[in-house]
Amino acid sequence: MPTIASKPSGAKRGRPGHDQDSVLSIAVQVFNKHGYDATSMGTLADNLGISKSAIYHHVPSKGDLLDKALDEALIPLEALGEDPRATMGTAAERLEFVLRSTIRVLVERQPYVTLLLRLRGNTEIERRALERRRAVDRRLADLVVGAQQEGSLRADIDPRTTTRLMFGTINSLVEWYRPDGPSTPQQVEDNAIAMMLDGLRA
Repeated sequence: MPTIASKPSGAKRGRPGHDQDSVLSIAVQVFNKHGYDATSMGTLADNLGISKSAIYHHVPSKGDLLDKALDEALIPLEALGEDPRATMGTAAERLEFVLRSTIRVLVERQPYVTLLLRLRGNTEIERRALERRRAVDRRLADLVVGAQQEGSLRADIDPRTTTRLMFGTINSLVEWYRPDGPSTPQQVEDNAIAMMLDGLRA
């Protein structure tokens, strides 16, 4: 898991009670609650229980926190494209693998993906992250087209519409899925795949 700064083996940088991972986790919660733009370093310090000046012992800037938080969502999503299961087999098999894996990333890293989905593109960091997200989206769109061309998915439905509906279904999980809710991650994954693919199979 990416950390805010490299640390010597056996050592932790920062004030007692917090390490880089805990600072990042709390920061993401605050960003999601108040919005990145509306969150000041003072607000972050209050939520961490430290002084505003002390927060700089943990992180050089608010932007650095945002960059690291977005990596927590984007790096595993980007890695899916390098997995052999995303590059071998039929387009339909690859599509199902990517859809299932994307759902798993969202469930496992829900706060970080939530932050990614709420970006407005107001800063260079946000714009870079949005471009990386669009690249991930394009790979999924290409798989939908490939599955239609090979005859695995219905060809009478516009692939752009299909892709947008898939994204909408998966991304909606950040608004309603709760780890302590009645559905297990596997049930959510299976139900979403059944809903998205069964009606599209040729």
